[in-house]
Amino acid sequence: MKQCLQTSRTPGWMAKEVCVLSAVLMSLLSLTACQGISAAAKQETQSGDLSMSGSTLEFGSVTVGTSKTLTAVVTNTGTASVTISSALSSNSQFSVNQPTLPVTVAAGQNVTVSISFTPSATGSSTGTLTISSDASNSPVTVSLSGNGVSGSPGTLTATTTSLSFGNVQVGLSQSLSETLTNSGGSSLTITQATATGTGFSVSGLSLPLTLAPGQSSSSFTVAFAPQATGAVSRSLVIASNASNPSLNIALSGTGETVVTPAVLAPTQSGLSFGNVQDGNNKSLSETVTNTGGASATISQDTVTGAGFSLSGLTSPVTLTSGQSVTFNVVFAPQSAASASGNLAIASNASNPTLNIPLSGTGTPDGQLGVSPSLAFGSVVVGTSANLPATLSATGASVTISSVDLSSSEFTLSGISFPVTVAAGSSLPFTVTFAPQATGGASGMASFVSNAANSPAQLSLAGTGAAAPVHTVALSWTASVSPNISGYNIYRAPAVSGPFSQINGSLIAGTSYTDNSVVDGQTYYYEASAVNSDSVESAKSTPPKQAIIPAP
Repeated sequence: MKQCLQTSRTPGWMAKEVCVLSAVLMSLLSLTACQGISAAAKQETQSGDLSMSGSTLEFGSVTVGTSKTLTAVVTNTGTASVTISSALSSNSQFSVNQPTLPVTVAAGQNVTVSISFTPSATGSSTGTLTISSDASNSPVTVSLSGNGVSGSPGTLTATTTSLSFGNVQVGLSQSLSETLTNSGGSSLTITQATATGTGFSVSGLSLPLTLAPGQSSSSFTVAFAPQATGAVSRSLVIASNASNPSLNIALSGTGETVVTPAVLAPTQSGLSFGNVQDGNNKSLSETVTNTGGASATISQDTVTGAGFSLSGLTSPVTLTSGQSVTFNVVFAPQSAASASGNLAIASNASNPTLNIPLSGTGTPDGQLGVSPSLAFGSVVVGTSANLPATLSATGASVTISSVDLSSSEFTLSGISFPVTVAAGSSLPFTVTFAPQATGGASGMASFVSNAANSPAQLSLAGTGAAAPVHTVALSWTASVSPNISGYNIYRAPAVSGPFSQINGSLIAGTSYTDNSVVDGQTYYYEASAVNSDSVESAKSTPPKQAIIPAP
């Protein structure tokens, strides 16, 4: 295509030349346009493109004044490097922690963006995170949401973190129950419950469901209906606005073509409690096991018979193949007589009612007998006296757990606690009285036991007496020698001596009292006569013995 410039002022040959020049210019313009298009196409094939790991970040419940941090991954899926220049939140309660911007992300590489939610007030908060860059799809956005709560945030927990269905025949199904609880300090709302994978399903959980702090959901059911043979492992995902917005419960089971039916078997075919004292109780443990190949659900337990009860078994409870449950049966006799009963366990096992016979005998209340009152009489202070005593049991054996003595002057020996006295038997012991002062003393020994008359008491009494003062009175026949002025007395600890004079001056008469003796000792005495010339006679023989009583 050519453009020609026509003018009346230009000669014809000039018009032709201008026309040629125009054609050349048009060719150059066309070449330049083509080169520009080629460069643009080349730049487009080398552009960067950002993608996010998710379109939303849900922070759940966060206590006001605290923070919770989540991350998002930004990936450069293009063929050229991308420089992220800014990452801004539309709500000041959501803040970007990292990375430090600007940051360049090479093709095929990624960068982690950290965002914190710090609620300033209770209630729901939303926002948008906008990431700007030189990528071809800039900006990219992420939705932000969180819930500010007062006190500790709601936390969702499950009764069990895993549900194992055992072996289930293909074409049939097995159900297990589960309960969710808010163990935090603020209300939470469950919005979704999803069982991943085929074969598992959830029923009985009406959503959305709000749980107050400490509140539990009604039991709901998770079912396993295998569609093929083999082991299957999946998860039950519970979504909520709790501090743990996604709670996972592991699910497992095995599909089989033929499964042997469930059978419940007890460890003990019957429970015998023997003799139990009336007013007391005795507990026995029992275990029931599913010995079959399919699961079994115990739906009810019924105890019959006066005095029998059950604890530790809460129905319904499901036992997979080989699984057991242990519980206690208690016998508390209501009279002194034999008793019998039965524990009936109902289930969907092949033996739908499992019966466990129960038996026991109530025995009369035991009575503890104690010796009559103990009177110690007079006991010298600083010494002690012992008296025997006896404990006896009638009606039933009695276990004495302790004794309480009201006075420290009385003590027990020959017995240690706890001690059991069989019915019709007795147990001797000793009570000691050690007075600490003169005068009357009394006390009480109280025996604590499982007898009907507990505590049984023993009265104690005694008198503290002052220690007696012992002396030795000596007398002798007067000497027939003339001019006798007086006499001397000699004492020794043994008959062989040595003897020592104990009188300070001559004794004029024929008697003398030794006031310096010691209790429990034996002494020997001799006497001599002294005349007016101070001549002393030989000592009298043999020595006289004096035995001083012990205290």
